[in-house]
Amino acid sequence: MANVLQSKRESSRFQILVEIAAHQPNLRQKEVANKLGVTPQAISEYIKELVVDGLVTTDGRMRYSITKEGVEWLLESAAELKRYARVVMEEIISHVSVWTAIAESDLVEGESVSLEMRGGLLYANKKEKIEASGIVIASASEGEDVGISDLRGLISLEEGRITLCKVPRVQAGGSRGVDLEVLKGLLSEERMVGCLGIEALVALKKAGRKPDVLFGAKEFAVEAAYHGVSSLVVSVDEQIPGLLTRLESEGLKYELIDLTLG
Repeated sequence: MANVLQSKRESSRFQILVEIAAHQPNLRQKEVANKLGVTPQAISEYIKELVVDGLVTTDGRMRYSITKEGVEWLLESAAELKRYARVVMEEIISHVSVWTAIAESDLVEGESVSLEMRGGLLYANKKEKIEASGIVIASASEGEDVGISDLRGLISLEEGRITLCKVPRVQAGGSRGVDLEVLKGLLSEERMVGCLGIEALVALKKAGRKPDVLFGAKEFAVEAAYHGVSSLVVSVDEQIPGLLTRLESEGLKYELIDLTLG
């Protein structure tokens, strides 16, 4: 177990140091106390300890800064937590979790199988030299859903690409103001298509493509990317800011293309 999880004291010191690093030199002790579920007096005592230990400096006027030693301790502790989390996820949870896959051949209970992700779906097969493997928990026929436990290795999955296409609102021309040739070129690539807004739907219809997703396109783009599936979302311009906020909050990469005729 990571050292910062060994005791309430170490955990509190770690969290307070994170708060100081994030908000230095101004630290609102009452807000930190509320976050940690302790009293402001306790926060004050912890900070005094951090100063004595050389992890934090103060100018004596309730202004605090993390020292070089504090940064090093924080990085070391964070690395410990990361290693511990990896052990939990890869060595512990994977052994007790059951994953659902599609059987690519008849599989027998207790059999070791290879696992791979394709088209956003997990497949279990008898191929060799695959990075991830698991154990079949119950016999299944080819094409059926099959439970897999004792996951070993990592399932290779490249994040899907997201392309956003902006079309004007009806007041600015709507589908009549869309460069359909550019849209048709984008639609020639093999990927799923979603749309936001009537203008976007009509533009797709004019380009000869029915969207795969008409409602919930924001969540569709996020989930598709996480499953390694690339997507194209055609959206009326007023929906673009909210969609960008959603993608950026998830840390997903995207390309934005303005389809408005110049």
